[in-house]
Amino acid sequence: MSDFEKETFSRLEGLGNAGTIDKAREALDTSPGILGEMGLTPDRARELMGAQMNKLESFGSTPSQLEAIVRAVGRPPLIVRGGKVEGKQSLSSDFPPDIDIRIGKAEDNIASVGRIEFINHDFSWGGTGWVIEKKDDHLLIITNRHVAKLVARRSFLGDGVFMFAPGNARYGARIDFLEEVGSTPDPDRLFDIRKFTYIAEDAAADIALGKIDLPADTANFTPTPIPRADTDAQHGECVAVIGYPAKDSLRNDPTQMSNYFNDLYDVKRFSPGFLIEDGGVTILRHDCTTLGGNSGSPVISLDSGKAVGLHYAGTFGVGNSAVRISTVNALLDGAVPTSIPGTEIVRPERPDGNHDADHFEPRDGYNPDFLQVAEVPLPMVPNAFGLATPSDATPERPNELRYQNFGILYSATFKTPIIAALNIDGAKTRPQKRGSDKWFADLRIPANVQLGKEDYDHADIDRGHLVRRAATNWGVDDAQAKQANDDSFHYTAAAPQHRAFNRSHAQWLGLENFIMTNVRTHGFKACVFTGPILTGDEPMLKDTGSPVPLKFFKLVTMLAEEDGSEGILRLHSTAYVLSQVEVIQQMLSNQGSVESVGGFEFGAYKTFQIRVRDLEKLTGLNFGPLSDADPLAQRLTDAESLAGQPRPIVTVESFANVVI
Repeated sequence: MSDFEKETFSRLEGLGNAGTIDKAREALDTSPGILGEMGLTPDRARELMGAQMNKLESFGSTPSQLEAIVRAVGRPPLIVRGGKVEGKQSLSSDFPPDIDIRIGKAEDNIASVGRIEFINHDFSWGGTGWVIEKKDDHLLIITNRHVAKLVARRSFLGDGVFMFAPGNARYGARIDFLEEVGSTPDPDRLFDIRKFTYIAEDAAADIALGKIDLPADTANFTPTPIPRADTDAQHGECVAVIGYPAKDSLRNDPTQMSNYFNDLYDVKRFSPGFLIEDGGVTILRHDCTTLGGNSGSPVISLDSGKAVGLHYAGTFGVGNSAVRISTVNALLDGAVPTSIPGTEIVRPERPDGNHDADHFEPRDGYNPDFLQVAEVPLPMVPNAFGLATPSDATPERPNELRYQNFGILYSATFKTPIIAALNIDGAKTRPQKRGSDKWFADLRIPANVQLGKEDYDHADIDRGHLVRRAATNWGVDDAQAKQANDDSFHYTAAAPQHRAFNRSHAQWLGLENFIMTNVRTHGFKACVFTGPILTGDEPMLKDTGSPVPLKFFKLVTMLAEEDGSEGILRLHSTAYVLSQVEVIQQMLSNQGSVESVGGFEFGAYKTFQIRVRDLEKLTGLNFGPLSDADPLAQRLTDAESLAGQPRPIVTVESFANVVI
């Protein structure tokens, strides 16, 4: 079971916390919103829970997910009332003699801890959060990824987008900094979470950051950031967790829970304890008493009064876990957060290789007659791009690097592919598993005009396949498909791309599949041109002279029946643009660069359909007959043009928006 599915299962378990196991079972059939937001069908949920459901029905077993009671005595979760901690006298003798004084000094942090509450969701609230940093016009709060993902999904930029509930109402979130025992609601302590500015990847530390506005009236309550320790805390240090434990009989012994909590849940608690054995590079272990709802709580050192961790998980009777403050600090300082040990997705990478011309015998490259009814020629490229001439060039296509199922037009001047031209036959798809990546130079052109591994040593820059690797994987047999897959790992077929762009799964990646399987498309075949849009405003990759493209285009051509003419086929060509401007700007900012990348025309991080002739103006390329085969251009009538309508641009928020 993946981490994501474990998380999903734990939320389904949480339905049982409200009363009965039947409610968890009922969710499988009657709560599609809960399952849908988690990416599960009811059948898949049953499959995942089949072996686990017995655990739901046996409170006597030892649960091992999320927050937990570690010690049955001596670790009471103390009540918070009016911002003060009550019941210090009930602490065990293993605490320092001055524990009451230490707790008193830590009470200043209590007001900056709040309960994460949800809007339009089946759960009224889902965890704890706290103020971690003050910006010029807002505050940053921190909680866990698994809390934020109940209402928001991680975008390919790493931020959060609030999802939609059943009935098309959008989810939302707030943080209530009160919710103490006996308190009455105070609107001045309730803040909307405007946006989750960061939600960690599943393989990274369990962190999410949110943005709340500063109060317009400074006389109103304003939470202050909890100070953070500069270095990690040590084994044996006295600490406390501040948060909102919820009743959680599924993961904790009911008797012990009743003894500690006296059936008083969902309110702010101060739980002292100690750091226990070392949990590793990113994990801090502690024995403070927590329950479901403590997710996202700060772990406060009672020695320094500063935050030393972000609580996220625990095992009943064993220990609780928190993200170390060094990991949190690194994230806030702009570094990529460290992966949780045991969850890294690592593909061992082999040293670069090279292939000479003999390796590529025989390769036909791109076939302009692939669709048979009409030719789809390679575009004409201006001389300014300085196309390389391979040693095995043909007179018909003197600049094409020929590979299996695709061809490349490569700029020796800019050290980047200008056009990746791919033939796709969806009916002959033979998926190839990606193994240990080994990249190659293509010695049909000079090695000094190609990039290599050493040029991609920035943590934020990937080798981005211009030909979609999976789309090349077709052929009459597996050998042909594998050859195409292997050919895609040449530096001549890749361009520098920011990792957030390259690893995204936006509509861009599925355009070819959508078009080939559309009801109007004939034969599951398509010709696809992909390339960078170079304007001269691009930042350079180190001192290589190679630009980091800020926009990419894709032009997809297929056969479709003419409207009203059954059986008559004609070319349909549709053009798309995808931008990565803002992720590059952020990368430059993180490096301390004062460069500005401007002139962005269509908007950031989105896929747009534009006219082929507009793409020609953007790129300087000439696509020949394809501009006359563009259904988007045909949609614009002469009357609309005379009326001064803007150039047609379609935002591809879903494939339903595509004009084909």
